[in-house]
Amino acid sequence: MRTHEFDSSSEDEDVGEVDLTPLHISWLPLSVVESSQFLGISGLPGCKYKNIRRDLQKDVEINLRFDPSGRRLPSEELHHQGVQDVFVFCTRGELSRYRVPTLLEAYKQRGLAVQHWPFPDGEAPELEQCCRILEELQRRLQDGRKTLIHCYGGLGRSALIAACLLLRLSVTMTAGKAMELLRELRGRGAIQTVKQYNFLHEFREKVAARGEHGEASRERSVSR
Repeated sequence: MRTHEFDSSSEDEDVGEVDLTPLHISWLPLSVVESSQFLGISGLPGCKYKNIRRDLQKDVEINLRFDPSGRRLPSEELHHQGVQDVFVFCTRGELSRYRVPTLLEAYKQRGLAVQHWPFPDGEAPELEQCCRILEELQRRLQDGRKTLIHCYGGLGRSALIAACLLLRLSVTMTAGKAMELLRELRGRGAIQTVKQYNFLHEFREKVAARGEHGEASRERSVSR
């Protein structure tokens, strides 16, 4: 039996009907923090788990489609939406469980720049990791690169990172407002757990403390 280029396993590959509807990407307008950019958020491309059966190749399709007049047809696949950078928060174990262990390689084969920042489902990242993710995201958005972030469902980890980005980009943005915006965009399940909720609401305080500690450490080093 011939296996698909991007199939993670031949086991049960023909069980159930594959969902060929376009991969849904929610675009968060950063105009709320005085930026002209948009940040994309989605679920896991190519996921095959329980009742979800997506096709990875279609979800990252690069071939362009045009109507008879030569006008480009609208589509939601990553390349059709102009995505250039992808940030992935799933662990390698999750990618195997959801039958897309070659996802990162598939992105690279399609010319996408990939950032893999894994942390467990339902959890919040370590503060240092979160700050590094946000720095990388901000750099790409400032360069005008169309960027997508995703975890498994695009609700917990991805919504949390997006909300923290809003707090980072605007001193007037509040944790409550950021969460409200993400829930309007992704649904009421966005920012799913108590850990994620607490991390968001404590984010600014922790970042401030991190900065103060870093400054204190530098001062001690100089005094020596």
